[in-house]
Amino acid sequence: MEIVLAKTAGFCFGVKRAVDQVYQQLQQKKKIYTYGPIIHNEEVVKDLQKKGVCIIDTEEELSELKEGVVILRSHGVPERVINLLKAKHLEVIDMTCPFVKRIHEIVNRESENSNIVIIGNPGHPEVEGIRGWSKTQATVVSTVDEVLHYQRPDEERPVCIVSQTTFNYNKFQEIIEIFEKKGYDINVVNTICDATRKRQTEAREIASDADVMIVVGDTQSSNSKKLYEICSQECEKTYFIQTSRDLKLETDKTVRKIGITAGASTPNNIIEEVQNNVRNFF
Repeated sequence: MEIVLAKTAGFCFGVKRAVDQVYQQLQQKKKIYTYGPIIHNEEVVKDLQKKGVCIIDTEEELSELKEGVVILRSHGVPERVINLLKAKHLEVIDMTCPFVKRIHEIVNRESENSNIVIIGNPGHPEVEGIRGWSKTQATVVSTVDEVLHYQRPDEERPVCIVSQTTFNYNKFQEIIEIFEKKGYDINVVNTICDATRKRQTEAREIASDADVMIVVGDTQSSNSKKLYEICSQECEKTYFIQTSRDLKLETDKTVRKIGITAGASTPNNIIEEVQNNVRNFF
C-alpha cells in the first residue's frame, strides 16, 4: 500500500508569511489584534488566542481601538478599512498577500472606466476586500447561472474580470467562456494564484489514481473546500478532515494507494500527524 502526499500540500507563501508575522510580534510583548482570524484554521487560531492574540471582527470594533498592533491577514481588506486605520494612527502591519494586493490595484485602476466583475465566493473576506477597492459597484459571480443573468451596470463601459486567488481554475475557465459568448468588450485578468492552480492540478492527478483520498483543511477554508470538491470528482472515497482526530477510515486494508493533500491554511504538523495516523492504520 502506497501513501502519496501532495508536494503542494500546506501553507502557501502568503499564509505562512502572515502567520509567522503574528508569532514574531508576540515576542515584542505588545497587545496584538488581527482583523478577522489570521487564517482559516481553527487549530492555529486557538493557539494564537491562548498566547494573547485578540480577533477583531467588525469595523465598529476597529474604530473603538485606542492602542495596540493591528495585523491585517493575507486575505486583504477594503480600502475604507485602510483609511480608518490611518485616521486612528494605530500601528498596522499589513500582511495582505502580494498577489491579492495586485488585484486591489487592478480593480482600483480599471474601475475608473470599466464594469468590474469578480469571479469568487460572495462573502469570502478576500472577495469583500477586492470589492472594497472598486470605485464603482463591483459584481461578484461564482456560477454559470449568475453569468448567464449578468447585465452590465453601465452599458457604455467594457467589462474587466478578475478572480479570487483560490477559485477553482476549471470553473474560472468555464465562466470566462460564457462571458465571451455574451459579446461584451471584456478584459480578463487571470488572478488565480499559480500556487492554487498547481495545488488543484496535483490534487486532481493524485485523486484520479487513488483508492482513498484525504483532504486536510478547515471547514471555513475556501481553497480546502475546493480541493475536496475536485478530489471527490476523481475519487469516490474522499475524506475532508480538519485534524487526524476527524479521520474515520471506512475501508479494508487491501487498498492500493491513499492520497493526501491539504489546503493553503493547513500547518505542516497537522499534515504530518494525519500521514502518520494513516500509516499506523495500515
